[in-house]
Amino acid sequence: MHKTLSTNDYIVFFLYFITIVGYGLWIYNRKKKEQASSKEYFLAEGSLTWWAIGASLIASNISAEQFIGMSGSGFKLGLAIATYEWMAALTLVFVAIFFMPVYLKNKISTMPQYLNQRYNGNVAMIMAVFWLLLYVLVNLTSILYLGALAVSSISGLNITLCMVFLALFAVMITLGGMKVIGYTDVVQVFFLILGGLATTYLALNLVSEKFGTTGVINGFNLMPEKADGHFHMIFDKSNPNYMDLPGLSVLIGGMLIMNFNYWGCNQYITQRALGADLKTARSGILFAAFLKLLMPIIVVLPGIAAYVLYQNGSFQTELLQDGSLNPDRAYPVLLNLLPTGLKGLSFAALTAAIVASLAGKANSIATIFTLDVYKKKLNVEASEQKLVNIGKMTIIAAMIIAVIVAPFLGIDKKGGFQYIQEYTGFVSPGVFAMFILGFFWKKTTSNAAMFAMIGGFLMSIVFKFMPHFVDLSFLNGMGFSVPNAEGVYEIPFMDRMGFVFLICVIGMYLISIYETQRGVKTNGLDVDKSMFKVSPGFTVGSLIIVAVLAALYTFFW
Repeated sequence: MHKTLSTNDYIVFFLYFITIVGYGLWIYNRKKKEQASSKEYFLAEGSLTWWAIGASLIASNISAEQFIGMSGSGFKLGLAIATYEWMAALTLVFVAIFFMPVYLKNKISTMPQYLNQRYNGNVAMIMAVFWLLLYVLVNLTSILYLGALAVSSISGLNITLCMVFLALFAVMITLGGMKVIGYTDVVQVFFLILGGLATTYLALNLVSEKFGTTGVINGFNLMPEKADGHFHMIFDKSNPNYMDLPGLSVLIGGMLIMNFNYWGCNQYITQRALGADLKTARSGILFAAFLKLLMPIIVVLPGIAAYVLYQNGSFQTELLQDGSLNPDRAYPVLLNLLPTGLKGLSFAALTAAIVASLAGKANSIATIFTLDVYKKKLNVEASEQKLVNIGKMTIIAAMIIAVIVAPFLGIDKKGGFQYIQEYTGFVSPGVFAMFILGFFWKKTTSNAAMFAMIGGFLMSIVFKFMPHFVDLSFLNGMGFSVPNAEGVYEIPFMDRMGFVFLICVIGMYLISIYETQRGVKTNGLDVDKSMFKVSPGFTVGSLIIVAVLAALYTFFW
């Protein structure tokens, strides 16, 4: 496989690099006077527009695990993997209506601050440490490693060199603070979508040419015909991929918990909107939801196209890694077929996605460490300037740790997308239970939250290893267990999340009832019904999203 970029591709890429860094510096210098406070630095308080918030949400979310991992999953599973994107669009609508008003009304700027305000300092501190470990050792490392793997496979450069370059690029963006991240993300998303569409266009053209026609429309129409099994959204339990996407759970079970935790209870994501007023935040989140509907076109379709081509004799050697088929190679293989210049643009788009995600994640790590650990425990009297400096040092330290640790975690062995989903899934049910009950049920106590956080994590581990000790074949009839490669019945991880969430909610309810009857006082939030009213424009936008989703799932069921 041809693995190098031409001189013109490098020119296109470096022009992109200079544009982003130059634009970031311009924003930083223009807004420098306003950047005196820590909140301004970490949250870009009041200065991000709705389109900057929406674009930044997508740029932070879409990274190498989507481009590489989701295209690979598109190759293996088909269109069903798009449920991660499409269900996220619906989740974002709910987050905008019900979550954002609670955060903004109660002046929440970080997720541990919410936990401190609603429960107590112990819950907040334990969770802050939890998040820091998860963000640095799972998210930052996997984005960095997978990104470097992708960049290396296209450019032919050494993987360690690629990791260092990506880390440096991300640090340059991140040190400018949230405002620089937000506005550079708008440019990053533009390139990301443009480069992504170029790759999809090429892939669909290749399909049509393979079968003696021309044009992307013909290519798209041929795919369901040639790979019918790859165009079903809901799997039954006889499907070999049921373990990854277990039937209706992708609509009403674990997928919802995962999405609500990711989009509603996650510093990394909510940070984009926390510095805005409610109307701007909602408009930004709705814009992100519309972009989410389009994402499968650029991250899933190329993978399915590569599968159709592979099944019909193309890429027989290019998709092999160590002698066996590796679906995660589908996207880089297609990228390498792009014409000169366009290849550089798509390479820039991939780099944009990686750097934007790294920058967003590093900013969140710095925000949580500075405002919730350093300011609370290490230096209560710290000046605003001191906090900003500590934030910058944290960004550099987190990136160095990620570069050192990433090669030793076996991220590539598991498949990047699955690696992130599964390990985040250990904490998601407990965190979401703790947040949602804290929002809407004033009797929820601190001990109940502690039970969800620690108990939820321990239960996730128990459910993970249960098949080694207990025969779970009795759950097969209901679709809650399927045999793995060794013939052992396992619970799909999405269903595990659903079970753990239900246990957390029941446990929290019982603990809270018991404690409030004994006179324990709780810290309820300022919540009233009027907060959840939305504008007519938002209502129309939300209904369009629901209608599009209903049509997609009906058509591809």
